[in-house]
Amino acid sequence: MSERSLDLDDFSDLIERPHGTLRRQAEERRALTGLPPRALGRLDDLGEWLGAAQSRVPVQPVTTPRLVVFAGDHGIARQGVSTREAGTASALVRETLDGLSPAAVLARRFDVPVRVIDMSLDCDPGELPAEISRHRVRRSGGRLDTEDTLTLAEAEQAFRAGMAVADEEADAGTDLVVLGDLSVGGTTAAATLIAALCGTDASVVTGRGGGGIDDRTWMRKCAAIRDGLRRARPVLGDQLQLLATVGGADLTAMTGFLLQCAVRHTPVILDGVVSAACALVGQRVAFRAPDWWLAGHAGAEPAQAKALDRLAADPLLEQEVAVGGGTGALLALPLVRAAAALAAELPVGQPTAETAASHETAASHEVLDAT
Repeated sequence: MSERSLDLDDFSDLIERPHGTLRRQAEERRALTGLPPRALGRLDDLGEWLGAAQSRVPVQPVTTPRLVVFAGDHGIARQGVSTREAGTASALVRETLDGLSPAAVLARRFDVPVRVIDMSLDCDPGELPAEISRHRVRRSGGRLDTEDTLTLAEAEQAFRAGMAVADEEADAGTDLVVLGDLSVGGTTAAATLIAALCGTDASVVTGRGGGGIDDRTWMRKCAAIRDGLRRARPVLGDQLQLLATVGGADLTAMTGFLLQCAVRHTPVILDGVVSAACALVGQRVAFRAPDWWLAGHAGAEPAQAKALDRLAADPLLEQEVAVGGGTGALLALPLVRAAAALAAELPVGQPTAETAASHETAASHEVLDAT
């Protein structure tokens, strides 16, 4: 592909921050409840963030969330970097579809529909429902330590697929996305991206993965990330090429999904290290985009901690959840729903003259901004 039709620089112009004026109005409305400041802790911040994201004060309850899970196999898994055998991510997908995975159990309990997108599973696409595999880019990915995980054309295809899924969710009325991933080898790709973008060594970001790898496997994983870093550093200035080099189809699609969610004003709860890595790439593309994303939880992966620190994202929970699929992010969903309910339903008293004047000033600023 000699010329690229996808220009990631466009996202900087397309993505706006959540409405700051409305956030101030949400703060003022909260002050009228009579509760002491910070009495609700971070729930106040969440409610104000949601109001700004929805462009509504008071905020609307979260009624139509969806768990969106991107799935894929990574060629680096053939190097023994995981407790799972290479090419077996499809088993994780089937477990989720059958309602047997931790994420599926929580999604059922919280009444959250689940959508799985196969980007590069190492199985016959006919083994899965056509709706799941219709965005597939390829079967598995290249070994990030010795070869590109995708061609540039495949990376663009995967990125656009993620954007298309974000548009489909926004058009369907999804008011909050819980983002997850299912892969074998995905944490190795994520750690490589995070190390490259944060300028750290492989040993600093190499974790034990969802399966709790032993020391020998950890050393193989660390070596793979080290070799992947050597290949990633020369292309740090080109985010799509970086994803093609070491990211794989699922991480590339998740990055496109996150950025397009920000364009469409759809808030997202991030899950573990994989979604954190994609968010970090997204931040490089458009610095305002992370304002639309929440860190659901802090896991045990050191790379996730590095990414969240760079994103200035404070996780809502710290349960050390290691399984993927959106499990940790789903655990944070009741907090977000509670914040929305409190912000919407707590009774408020009459505004003071000072507060009313502040609202009039804010309204006049909105008119000026619109013109």
